[in-house]
Amino acid sequence: MKEINAKDYSILLGDDTLDALLAHLIERSYSQVFVLVDENTEKCCLPIVSQILFDIKIIRITSGESNKNITSTQIIWNELLQHKADRQSVLINLGGGVLGDLGGFAAATYKRGIDYIQVPTTLLAMVDSSIGGKTGIDYNTIKNCIGTIQPPAAVYIYPRFLKTLPEREILSGLAEIIKHALIDDEAYWEYINKMQSIDSADLEYLILESIKIKSSIVKKDPFEQGERKLLNFGHTIGHAIEAYSLLHDKAPLIHGEAIAIGMLCEAYLSNTCSELSSKELQAIEAIVLKFFPKYSFRNIQLKDVIELMYQDKKNNSDGINFTLLKRIGKGKINNTCNESQITLALNYYDSL
Repeated sequence: MKEINAKDYSILLGDDTLDALLAHLIERSYSQVFVLVDENTEKCCLPIVSQILFDIKIIRITSGESNKNITSTQIIWNELLQHKADRQSVLINLGGGVLGDLGGFAAATYKRGIDYIQVPTTLLAMVDSSIGGKTGIDYNTIKNCIGTIQPPAAVYIYPRFLKTLPEREILSGLAEIIKHALIDDEAYWEYINKMQSIDSADLEYLILESIKIKSSIVKKDPFEQGERKLLNFGHTIGHAIEAYSLLHDKAPLIHGEAIAIGMLCEAYLSNTCSELSSKELQAIEAIVLKFFPKYSFRNIQLKDVIELMYQDKKNNSDGINFTLLKRIGKGKINNTCNESQITLALNYYDSL
């Protein structure tokens, strides 16, 4: 079992992490232990956890980004109230990024904050969303519009949960892995660049390296005043595309798929508005298109996508804020691009 210190909490990775979770609960002597699940993790993951943990209370929500909202938050709050949960209770979030963000937000705001523990079950959650203490919900179609930054009590990553996932979900996590390499680690990028398929990848290695990168950045800047903004590469355009797809597509993009689009568009902006070379842009294009199928912009209104970007929480009075790349392995925060430049970036992706 590997342990990464994230300043205010520990991240544990390995096949023994559920035993470590039990030891943590015994040590803390919580008054009540709640486990938040959706229909997928209740079926595939809760039976494994239930072999280790006893005397737990289950809270159920419906999976999917469309349910990452205030209504689902109220379901969690109501369950906690009905069971008379006090501030010595704990909420274990057993699920992917949506469930972890939502459960973390509910815990951070219930009675001004109870402990929550992240037990991520998707690759995306393991490498990214469970790390760093960001919690939140979507509001009025705006991604993560309402939320807090409150670190979890701990993060327990059990890689065997990945066997329960379809390939699409694994690839969604790969998008965040690629992002970590692009903003911070050229050697990590070279490893990813040599991967022939996701099936051939050493997923535990990828998880560990991504955790190291993200936790190192968050340690230096927990409240996103500076360096933590590096982690937003691909997300200004990616979140807007994701929100637009959720509103208009019968089968919406999932997070990593939208972020892959965002990374390509923002790599283009990095080439035209920053220092990324054309050769590096082509390399990024090749790896993203290798793993992620092209998404059609045929029915998209680009002006509506750009309008969604204006709601991005990273913006300031100067306009739409981007994290771009100086080169592969080196990100650059606080770049403002205008609508014409953004439209060119979206058209670049559409032309691929």
